[in-house]
Parts: sequence; C-alpha cells; structure tokens
Amino acid sequence: MTDPQEPDLETRLNTETGRISWAELERHFARGSVVRVAPNLDLVAVAAAFVRDDRPKVEVWLTSGEVRKATGEDAADWNRRDPALWAVVAAPWVLVQEPDR
Repeated sequence: MTDPQEPDLETRLNTETGRISWAELERHFARGSVVRVAPNLDLVAVAAAFVRDDRPKVEVWLTSGEVRKATGEDAADWNRRDPALWAVVAAPWVLVQEPDR
C-alpha cells in the first residue's frame, strides 16, 4: 500500500521539471541520453509513460516523431540559440521540450 502523503508519479515528475540551458544539457547529450519531446505533447505525461515503461504509448510517439533522441542538428541549434528548455529526468533519459517558438 502506498503512503497517502506520497505524491503520485505525475505530481512528483511535475515538481522535478524545470528549465535547463544548453550548457547544463550538453553533457547529457554527449552521453546520448537526451530525448526531445514535441511541444504539442505534455512533457510530464511523456516522462510518466517512460517511467512506467508504457511501450504502446511511447511507440506511437516514437513512430510519429513527436518523441525522438536529440540529434547533432538539435545540439548545434541549441548551442547557437541557447533556448530555455524544459527538462525532466526519466532515468536513464533526460526528456527536453522547447516551448513553441
């Protein structure tokens, strides 16, 4: 039984979500652990699906391209522009989302 005082997964992930700069994200990208989430998706919901290993949901997003590993092109773009990205850890992944430009 879970502790009623313990927050649910989405609440916990929401409190762990924050802004991150490219300089902070770069080392995670170098390890290959950065996953880009499209702005039309709820970052916390995607992170929860990763944590729960909800393969059917994740596969739909991967197939559509709404969720994908960050590429060298993404890294070069983020390095050039240094946007404020939203990030949350769904170990071993760091999920990032750039607000609509």
